[in-house]
Amino acid sequence: MEQALRGVGVSHGVAIGQVRHMGTAVLEPPATQIPTEDAPREQARAQAAVDAVAADLIARGNLAGGEAQAVLEAQALMAQDPELIADVNRRIAVGSSAERGVYDAFAAYRALLAAAGDYLAGRVADLDDVRNRIVARLLGVPMPGVPDSDEPYVLFARDLAPADTALLDPTLVLGFVTEEGGPTSHSAILARAMGVPAVVAMPGATDLPEGVLAAVDGSTGEVLIDPSEEKQAELRRVAAERKAALSASSGPGQTSDGHKVPLLANIGGPADLPAALENGAEGIGLFRTEFLFLDDSAKAPSEEKQVEAYRKVLEAFPEGRVVVRALDAGADKPLDFLTPADEPNPALGVRGLRTLLENPEVMQTQLRALAKAAEGLPVYLEVMAPMVADRVDAKAFADACREAGLKAKFGAMVEIPSAALRARSILNEVEFLSLGTNDLAQYAFAADRQVGALARLQDPWQPALLDLVALSAEAAKSVGKSCGVCGEAASDPLLACVLTGLGVTSLSMGAAAIPYVRSTLAKYTLAQCRRAADAARAADTADEARAAAQQVLSGE
Repeated sequence: MEQALRGVGVSHGVAIGQVRHMGTAVLEPPATQIPTEDAPREQARAQAAVDAVAADLIARGNLAGGEAQAVLEAQALMAQDPELIADVNRRIAVGSSAERGVYDAFAAYRALLAAAGDYLAGRVADLDDVRNRIVARLLGVPMPGVPDSDEPYVLFARDLAPADTALLDPTLVLGFVTEEGGPTSHSAILARAMGVPAVVAMPGATDLPEGVLAAVDGSTGEVLIDPSEEKQAELRRVAAERKAALSASSGPGQTSDGHKVPLLANIGGPADLPAALENGAEGIGLFRTEFLFLDDSAKAPSEEKQVEAYRKVLEAFPEGRVVVRALDAGADKPLDFLTPADEPNPALGVRGLRTLLENPEVMQTQLRALAKAAEGLPVYLEVMAPMVADRVDAKAFADACREAGLKAKFGAMVEIPSAALRARSILNEVEFLSLGTNDLAQYAFAADRQVGALARLQDPWQPALLDLVALSAEAAKSVGKSCGVCGEAASDPLLACVLTGLGVTSLSMGAAAIPYVRSTLAKYTLAQCRRAADAARAADTADEARAAAQQVLSGE
């Protein structure tokens, strides 16, 4: 009998196939005591397993490239954390086996992360994955992860660790559904980059029986179990119509009456450029430079290394727009040489621009590298500061850019509600705004972006979030400056129309979403987008806002 379930659609497309579940988690090792004389051997076993898992994660990252590579390299660093390894050795020295020492040391560190505030608590799933891989290697059991199958399937899991998501084979894994996670979690971002249909935050995802037929719509978030032949045919027809519309859509982003809305790509480094170019990106709207710094969290990359990476990106869009975000360190992206280790709440502490202002030599090196990378190129370089709170922040960043001799536009990210409320004041110091809707939602609703149970409050259709977008866009328009969106909200085709109606001047997203947004935007006039935006803001809930906008645009 057909059963309809719903989660949060985070990556477009339709997948129909049998349910397969992730490999089971590693069981807790027995708490057996070992003789004292065996401690050195067990410590060596633990170190060898840690090194092997770290090497495997780095190898997976090299294969995956792009943002996935940076995430996996960060996991490798987590595996080799000196304090964790020291704790493992201490536990083995007093009688724990290698596997039990690893399990207990990671459990203690896990408790610290879970209590450390929203951002670091969001890394618990990554830590669990590293622990499971090390313990599995020590026990000699199969590594937890994607199931072996010769036939295509739909993957269901409680959550997907970055190491699993990064190397999903799209010829076998038709789509995936998770019980945890949110629209801005690592798995969701990587799924969009890969173009794999995905739904997250779906209750009961792990309770479905193995082998049952499932139909997943990554656009709507709907998951049908045992769909009828008629329903399968309908879903395939809709998917074919979407594909045909995408094929027919090309050129710059614009409404049906010619209002230009540049469609840009979010990238983590040069490895993401092929997908951006293939999908017709008109430039880069968010270059997340922190991934370059995550290669070695013990020290900053040299100025020469930064110049090389930045120039590759700038050369890919010789006459396009490239917006670079200055290093956004702290919270869920800690760097050993930069980030305080004892902050009680890192998400609300020294992160982003605050970190750069406390470490001006790091900021100046990066800004000088950007200036050198842009020399002799006709590219339109723009550099923006993360986590700007007010005009004082904006001025400090603009002054630093001038001091570094940077010939570029200086901008500010709007990720904190205060920046949206005082956008006009901030625009006295900078030339553009860019809305990071992921963090803006997180801070506006006090809702951790990694927690699936809070997905309702992370929904970018929330009317209060749309109000903050409108405030920022109106402020920019009043002074003749631009205001783009680079958060994941821009990847929702329907919401892209609403954002255009709110006055947003450009949209930046994962490259795979660009064709969907381009084709949808081209169906409607600017006036229709404005009416849809008004209707969405008049609603009380995210679901009502989405339905109201859809009703306006469908002409009902």
